[in-house]
Amino acid sequence: MIKNLKAGYAALFALAILQTPFLGGCTPTTTGAVKDDVSITGQTQRLEATGGLYRGPEYNIAILHFDNRTPSRVIGVGEAAAEILRTIVKQSGLEPVTLTRDEMRAQERLIELQQSGAVKTGKKDAAEGFASVDFRISGAITSYSELEESSDVLLAQSKTHVARVQVDYSLVDVATGMSLVSESGVGEYRKKTGGLLGLGSRSTSDASLRDGALRDALSKAMTKMIEKLNAIPFTTRVVLVEPGAIVIRAGTKSRLEPGTVLGVYRPGAELIDPDTGRSLGKRDRLIGEVILTMHQNEKISEASVKSGAGFQAGDIVKALK
Repeated sequence: MIKNLKAGYAALFALAILQTPFLGGCTPTTTGAVKDDVSITGQTQRLEATGGLYRGPEYNIAILHFDNRTPSRVIGVGEAAAEILRTIVKQSGLEPVTLTRDEMRAQERLIELQQSGAVKTGKKDAAEGFASVDFRISGAITSYSELEESSDVLLAQSKTHVARVQVDYSLVDVATGMSLVSESGVGEYRKKTGGLLGLGSRSTSDASLRDGALRDALSKAMTKMIEKLNAIPFTTRVVLVEPGAIVIRAGTKSRLEPGTVLGVYRPGAELIDPDTGRSLGKRDRLIGEVILTMHQNEKISEASVKSGAGFQAGDIVKALK
């Protein structure tokens, strides 16, 4: 019995000696996010892939605000959501226009400085206003939590900090006020630290936990929004009519191949629902067809007339079924 105990102590002592070189720095082993994908789930890569397939107009998306409705009122979570969303919207192939309270106050201050002469007005005047917007995104952070998971295996210890967040969000058409997407989503981020004999295994809370969970949730949300926009049949407008050429808003980003036949429609009278009095849209009248000949850049393409006449700027162009 005594021999067995001695043998056991000797084995533990030998193991401790072998681990000694690793204890010198007392530096924790940390696993978590990389800079390109803070969510560590691969969600941002999926968002970029979905955005790369988007072929519709380059809509301007207004980012108004994300309310902080967490029970504990986690500091800065709403502001962080708006900033992260701006990056995500840009990654998805759309143009973000940030109209948060802080941005509006900064713009008003810049207008005051230009009008007082403290800041000279060049080619761009802040008083001209922001760019027009097509859709707006708004929402709320409804819950946020952090917890710690521990694991002890022989002499090694590890701790994992987990952040979870839930967001409610909507993508709204500014012309109608109707929601194209209105859903709730959850994001999660994990940060793991490890050490030996309890050394270096402490993991303190930091902003990357919150931001990682937010980026994960908002990337999932933006992916759904892009999928919804991409499901809308390709529609664009005539930009310019010249002898022998019709210039349309499309470009390489439309993913339309040269030779594609497109229908040109003239917007007609507005149709009103007799029961509700609400607009049902306009009756578009087919006035001709054009053939896509070339892309000038990622936004502009040229087409030749196949049939019809009297085309003008503003006419609607749709892909024929």
